Amino acid sequence: MKKNSLSIVLEIYDDINELPDQIEKLMLEAQKARELAYAPYSRFKVGAAVLLANERIVLGNNQENAAYPSGLCAERVAVFAAGANYPETEIKAIAITARAGDRILTEPIAPCGSCRQAMAEYEHKQHSPIEVFFMGEDGPVYRLKSVADLLPLGFSSKYL
Repeated sequence: MKKNSLSIVLEIYDDINELPDQIEKLMLEAQKARELAYAPYSRFKVGAAVLLANERIVLGNNQENAAYPSGLCAERVAVFAAGANYPETEIKAIAITARAGDRILTEPIAPCGSCRQAMAEYEHKQHSPIEVFFMGEDGPVYRLKSVADLLPLGFSSKYL
C-alpha cells in the first residue's frame, strides 16, 4: 500500500481592499450581480463575476425556481454565459460573493459541488488554471490559484 497526500495553498485577504486592483474590481462586480439575484425562496443571494483573458467581465447570479432544483447557481450562470458569448476566450479568474437574507455572512462561501465540476470543465478545456476568489457579504476573501484546488481528483473528459 502507498500513501500520498494532497495539499492546497489558500491565500486569505482580510478584506476586499487588500485584493489586487483588478480583482477588487472583479469582486465589486460580483457584489453588484449578487444584489440582482433572483432568490425569493431561500433569500440567499450569490453573485459571480468572471474575468476573461480579453479583460471583459461576465456576470452571473443565482436564479431560483419554485420547481426545485430547476434554478442555477451564480457561478454556473457566469461561466456558462462566458462560454456561450466568448467560447474561445480563456477564463482567468472568478469572484464569488454571497449574502443571506437573515444575517451578515462574514465567512467566505465556497462554490457547491456542481459549480466546482462546471468550473473544472472550463479549466480542463482551456488547459490553464482559473483563479477563484470567494467571500461572504463582508470580511475575508479566500483565493485559490486553480479550480483543481477546490476539486482535487476531479472527473474530466480524459476518462470518457
